Amino acid sequence: MLKELAQIKLPLERRWFDEALVLSWRELRDTLRDWRITIPIVLLTLLFPVLMHITASLAVDWVQRYGGSSLISERTFPFMLMVVGFFPLSFSLVIALEAFVGEKERKSLEPLLATPLTDGQLYFAKMLASLIPPVLGSYLGITVYLTAMYFTRGWHPSLHFVILVVCLTTAKAIVMVSGAVVVSSQTTSVRAANLLASFIIIPMTLLVQVESIIMFWANYSVLWWFVLLLAAVNLLMVRMGIKLFDREELLGREVDELNPMTIWRTFKRYWSRVEPHGRNERVTVGRIYRRDIPAILRRLHLPVGLVVLCMLAIGVAGALMTRQFPLDKSTFDPMALSSESFQNLPTGFLPSFTSWILVHNMRALLGAAILAIFSFGSIAVVLLMIPMGVLGFAAAQFAIWGYNPLVFLATFILPHGIFELPAAILVTAAAVRLGATFIARQPGMTIGENWLSALADFVKLFIFVALPLLIVAAIIEANVTLPIVIWVYGS
Repeated sequence: MLKELAQIKLPLERRWFDEALVLSWRELRDTLRDWRITIPIVLLTLLFPVLMHITASLAVDWVQRYGGSSLISERTFPFMLMVVGFFPLSFSLVIALEAFVGEKERKSLEPLLATPLTDGQLYFAKMLASLIPPVLGSYLGITVYLTAMYFTRGWHPSLHFVILVVCLTTAKAIVMVSGAVVVSSQTTSVRAANLLASFIIIPMTLLVQVESIIMFWANYSVLWWFVLLLAAVNLLMVRMGIKLFDREELLGREVDELNPMTIWRTFKRYWSRVEPHGRNERVTVGRIYRRDIPAILRRLHLPVGLVVLCMLAIGVAGALMTRQFPLDKSTFDPMALSSESFQNLPTGFLPSFTSWILVHNMRALLGAAILAIFSFGSIAVVLLMIPMGVLGFAAAQFAIWGYNPLVFLATFILPHGIFELPAAILVTAAAVRLGATFIARQPGMTIGENWLSALADFVKLFIFVALPLLIVAAIIEANVTLPIVIWVYGS
């Protein structure tokens, strides 16, 4: 088949998909001929839905035997359907992780890359061939589970819910496969690819846990937003795969080397530079504030704009949520904010409170930055959006109770917020760039160099800009904001 691909005479108007499908069919045929892959997929796909059916039936029967509500079955059966659809997708990683690195170990990569197919066609063909078996297995598992539930329990979900589960399953499969193909193209051994697969499995497992919570609340319409989120992530993964795919680099890389000293030297090189492609210079505090920080802010203009836009959007959304989830005015007791209560605070409370605020803010921002590495920067934005949504909700709720929302913001947020919010926005934007470096690589830099350059910018920004702002914000929040709130609302 590789010889046939090499002999293809490309017409003036390329039949892009037809040429890619030739390679996809070859990959799919080789996969289906390997009994070590096909037999486990078929057996586990058929047996796992039956096991989930037995588990769900036993759980429901046990609960109802002791006077439980039928609500349990209404929540358990749909949840098991989602699990049945997700389980066969684990096989997608086994197939996709060998897409390129398996070819290299089998000594068939060079003939494959010598074909007239473009990088996009190679990526699409490999992804499609890795996607078809697990997706078909998921559909088969869903069918077996629904059939068993219908004939033994008389349960059948609505057509809308079945379509939702199928869309979720397909979207998760595409994300996992596209990510695994990227990993396969950037490693030199199947063992290394399997280790890096944790970066795909962990986020998807967390996503399934969140979906399970939503399913037990039976708020199924929210899951359509997960479908859109997965579609956006898939676009990012495909873009990253095309950007990072390099035939010469793929052939030239022989060993995956993790050398701490080399990493440290590379980080020091970018730490000493104002621009990533500039020259090494002596690092001083004056130079960092005079040249480095302005250059970093210029590189962060797009992430900063994204973060601010998301904050405004979630603030408005939080304010609109007050119509759906209004709170009783008794939940806010201004009398609890009396000046006597402030004067009776124990000795040493305010310094301890200041330290707690500072540590909490630092831990939240650094934790978001770490999670951003595993989510292309998205989790950092989400974690900052949560308090902004709560703030919008609270301001609108105060307006409903008859208080001026501007006074609420001026007392609760403004004194320390003028220092804390800029620090949070800048750190989150730097975290977004830190995670997005895997998607958009700068010309002339490897993935590792690109990431270490972004890390050097993040550390500079956090130490010399964010940390001083957070210290000032913590002092003001404990010693100024609290007395102002008590003076305005306690009276």
